[in-house]
Amino acid sequence: MSTAIQSKPRETKTRSALTALRKDGFIPSVVYGYNTESTPIAVKEGDLLKTLREVGRNGVIKLDVDGNQLNVVLNDFQEDALKGDIRHADFLAIDMSEELEVDVTVHLVGESVGEKEGGVVQQPNREVTIKVKPSDIPESFEIDISEMQIGDTLTVADVRGKSKFEIITDDEYALVTISAPRSEEELEELDADTGAADAEPEVIGDKEE
Repeated sequence: MSTAIQSKPRETKTRSALTALRKDGFIPSVVYGYNTESTPIAVKEGDLLKTLREVGRNGVIKLDVDGNQLNVVLNDFQEDALKGDIRHADFLAIDMSEELEVDVTVHLVGESVGEKEGGVVQQPNREVTIKVKPSDIPESFEIDISEMQIGDTLTVADVRGKSKFEIITDDEYALVTISAPRSEEELEELDADTGAADAEPEVIGDKEE
């Protein structure tokens, strides 16, 4: 596990105080959860980003709060839509012996039979929720699609029980589909429709005299 992230108390929630924190490179945050009262804190953005690169989005983080080292996960965060900076972070203190529910990214493995035949691989949903002990949280949930044919759809029901993790997500949740390739006629019709939509309308009375 990486070195503990140091935090400092955050006394106020005024806009000016939050702006000053961010200007100094800190992220206004809060920590709560196992044996921990909700506590407003601030952490260095650089320290958090470095740790997340080491342990992953769902990884367990050591967080020093007033001299006490807590095991936490990044439960939620707010991101600046334009700059991509983290503007606020929620840390959930956890009991390492208890399972918790986390969202993990679905990672597809292999090339499907349908794809080799010209089909198109689509992922309607890219995450699943699993229940797992903190020390066993995977970086991703891998699904082998090598046997999928054109027209096949893979749902949670199809992969449930095939991994060591308990999947919380509903059975009907679609993960992968292999769509048939579009025919030349369909592509031509699409191009024609697009061309008609892009054509500039004739302006009445704009003729040269």
